Formats: sequence, C-alpha cells, structure tokens
Amino acid sequence: MVGRQPPGESRSVAQSQPGAGFSEQSPRQGSGSAPRRSPDPSPDPSPDHSPARVPGEGPGQGSGPDPVQRPGPGPGSNVHQGTDHGAAHSPGRAPGRQPSGHSSAPESDPESARYPRTRDRRADVQRSHATAWGEARALAARAGRSASPRTLRLTLDRAIGRVLAEPLTALTDLPSFDTSAMDGWVVAGPGPWTLRRGEDGGQGLGILAGHSAPAPLSDGDAVRIATGARIPANGTAVIRSEHAHADEAKGLLYAQRQVVPGQDIRPRGQECRSGDQLLPAGTVVTPAVLGLSAAAGYDELLTVSRPRVDVLVLGDELLTTGLPHDGLIRDALGPMIGPWLRAMGVEVSAPRRLGDDREALRHALTTSDADLVITTGGTAAGPVDHVHPVLAEIGAELLVDGVAVRPGHPMLLTRLTSGGPYLVGLPGNPLAAVSGLLTLAEPLLRGLAGQAVEDSYRVVMRDEVHGHPHDTRLVPVVHRVGAGSGPEHVVPLHYNGPAMLRGIAAADGLAVVPPGGVRSGTEVEILDLPWASATPWTEGCFT
Repeated sequence: MVGRQPPGESRSVAQSQPGAGFSEQSPRQGSGSAPRRSPDPSPDPSPDHSPARVPGEGPGQGSGPDPVQRPGPGPGSNVHQGTDHGAAHSPGRAPGRQPSGHSSAPESDPESARYPRTRDRRADVQRSHATAWGEARALAARAGRSASPRTLRLTLDRAIGRVLAEPLTALTDLPSFDTSAMDGWVVAGPGPWTLRRGEDGGQGLGILAGHSAPAPLSDGDAVRIATGARIPANGTAVIRSEHAHADEAKGLLYAQRQVVPGQDIRPRGQECRSGDQLLPAGTVVTPAVLGLSAAAGYDELLTVSRPRVDVLVLGDELLTTGLPHDGLIRDALGPMIGPWLRAMGVEVSAPRRLGDDREALRHALTTSDADLVITTGGTAAGPVDHVHPVLAEIGAELLVDGVAVRPGHPMLLTRLTSGGPYLVGLPGNPLAAVSGLLTLAEPLLRGLAGQAVEDSYRVVMRDEVHGHPHDTRLVPVVHRVGAGSGPEHVVPLHYNGPAMLRGIAAADGLAVVPPGGVRSGTEVEILDLPWASATPWTEGCFT
C-alpha cells in the first residue's frame, strides 16, 4: 500500500483523545453563515489535531519513510494465495487490543520485533493489494450489479420506496380518449353556437366525467362539459366558462375570446401511447410513480427485493452496556451499523456478537443466506484477527484487500462463493468503519438493490485540509451557505481520527480529499450520509 505503514487501525473501538488524525486547520466560525443542514458542533476547548504533526503521521497513519507503491494483481485475486495474504493492515494486537496511541512518535511493533521478515513480507503483500479509493468503489458497484437480482411483485400500496425490476410500460393510451381539460362549453365549428341540452336531461350539468360516450355534436352546436369528461364526436374546442356568455333567451353561446381549434382538449395519447416506456428499470417507486403506474393501468409492480445483510461483530474486548473498564470498551459499531444500513433501505438482521471465535466466524460465514455479510474488526493481522485466515479456509474470492484511503485502509471485499453472498470487512475503529461503509458497502448495496450509481457532486471546501501523501482522505463536513445567501460550501469538522465518531455524528457528509490535501476554496467531491437524502416515504435511499 502506498503511504506509511500504519501503526494500527485495529478493530478496537478506541477511547479517543483529542489529537488523533492528521494536522488540519480548524473550521472557522463564519460570521453570518446560516446553517444549511445541521449546526456546527460546539467549539472544542482543546484542539484535536497536533499542529506539529506531519501529514500522514499520527494514529492510524504510521511514521517513517513512505514505501513506493507497487503494482498488484488487481481485483479478483483469490484470498487463499498465501497464509500472509493481506496481513499488514495493522500490527498484531497485544491481548486486550489497546487502542492506538495519539502521538506522532512511531509505535513499537512486538510482532515485527519477533518476526521481522514476516512483517516485511506482510507489508509487501498489503501494498501490492491496496486498491485506489475510486477504483474500489467502482469495483464494489460492478460486483453488486453482476449479482442476479431477486424480484418481488407487489401491489401498488406496498411498492412505495422499492425499485422497479423492469421498465414501466404503458398498458393503455394516456389519456385513453379525448377529454376536456376545463369546465366550460364544448363547441363544434365556428360560433355563435346553438345551446344544446346536455345528457342530464335539461338540468344544466351537460357532459360529465365518468359517463359513456356522449352523442355527437352537430356543426354550430355547444353543450356544457365538465373537466375530464369525454369530448363528443365532432367537438372542435372547449371554451372555459369564464370566457363565454350564454344568452338563454336566444339560446346562443358567444365566445368572449378568440377560439382556437383544439383548445383545452387533451387528445387521446397526448401523454403516451400503449406500449411506450414510461420509466426505466431501476427507478425508485415514489408517490408520483405510483400515480403514473395506476394511470397507466397497473395493479402490481415487479420490484427488486431489498438486499439482506447479516452483521457480525467481532472482538472479545467489547461491552454492550455500562462504562468501559478493565481494558474493555463499549461496542460502538453494533448499535450503529444496523440503523445505518436500514437508512440505506436494506433488511438487516440483529447484530451477532461472535467475539474472537474463529470457528464461530467460519460457521457464520458458511451458513449465511444473506446477500451481504458485514464484519466489524478482525481485518488486520493481529493474533486474533481471524477474517483473512477464515476466508482463505473457505476459498472465498478476494476482490479488494485494502484500500488506499484514510481512515479505513484495512477494509476488504470478498465473494464468499460463486453464487453466494458477498462480505465487506470493516475495520474496528468507528470512523474507519464508516469509511468502509461508504467506500465498499454503499455502492455494492446500490447494485444489489438494482439502483444506478448516484452522480457525484462537488462543493467548495471553505478551509484548507491537509492530505495524506499518497492516499485519499475522507473527512466529515457540514454544508453551509455564506452570509446573504452566499455560495454553498462545506466546512471540515474536528475529531476525524479513525477511532472517533464525534465528527461524523455532527456531519451531513464526507469530503473526498485527494492525496496532498486541498486548499481553501477548492471544490471537493462529497459523499452524502444516507439519512441526508432519505425521506420518510422511502424508508431509506435504496428501497
């Protein structure tokens, strides 16, 4: 992997202290700036970045000379090519897996001291398999699209928020007959016109919607008509009620404005003809899509089934309740991953806590019937990091083994069997896991859900953000609008170290910072968080 050898983005949910992460200019408090989505977090009493730290150093980044990137075998290489495959994401964790330090000084590596040649080999393997961030996302999206989708036919009242599995094709002409677009008078030929008694038998209601075809009009005749009613044969125009004068004494209708043939008549097939494609497959079923489907003659829609996800939480050091104690820490990912995925519109099982049990992990992976299995932690090379060895045992196909992104570089993507589920292995540090969700899980799930890849967009970054020398950075940001409805921009947030959630909890997106960083005023790509665009009726952005 390019960049410095990391001192550890282990799966531990570290008890973070200010000072982790890269050196980065603090977000300035813009005077007069109106919040666009969410407020800035409260000013930090102590800075969370060390100004003396060199970009690329610090917790999760490592120190020392930058190794040269070497070409790798690329996606599709098999995970069981060697016992050390992908094994240099972080040093082996000592028992209890203490979180990485918050100093720019290099950390000791007990395993490399004991087995220096093994660690060198693992570092070489890691660098050769690291995938560029954009390439990793694109590969995950292609993997999702290549899977055979499961479909489900649903009645209209149950299809909201789903994705069309086939194009929506008109089953009839719309409208299916010539109709009046206004309440008024339908006339034949030039005026003035003779008032004719309507189908209501002289009650003055005229031609009404929902009735059978009315009698043809003779040239020079006029009859009242309601919006949506069928135009009688020979009718040439509709005159709105407010644009006509009826002289009941003479039995004549006079137009108060020029009458143009065809005015205020919706001709048959104006919107579509039977057989026309109205919407492509992959369209999210919105309320408007339901209305169009009903108008086009549908009672049911063929939709893509929601992807199903199993979540496996690894690590003996994790508590589910209470305060951290005796080297044990709270599990932050178990409570977060499920709701995060549901906000994407997928079906998620309750998290299964496997601890550091290799056999339990193997059994869970070989028996899952989900479309995607997500593991938290265990993707590095510590003595109880079992993900890589178990994947090798079961013959999984490794698609991505490490991504050149900070935080989160030890993430991985595999296909467990040729026709079986995928696995996304997330690092155990919370923000690193978020990086894995947005880099690999999100585009994969979009593909499995039958949705097209979202178009990226770019927004100006207000402040300078330091970058890694070689890797992409994902930095939590909030959207802002300048004083006086000035241009939109994003502001980077504090507390963006790999073990921290404080920044992402206040964010509405992550900025994609290229290697080397960005200057203030530079446009950056933005990854929205799933709840930033989800609306109540969609039940998530992928449904």
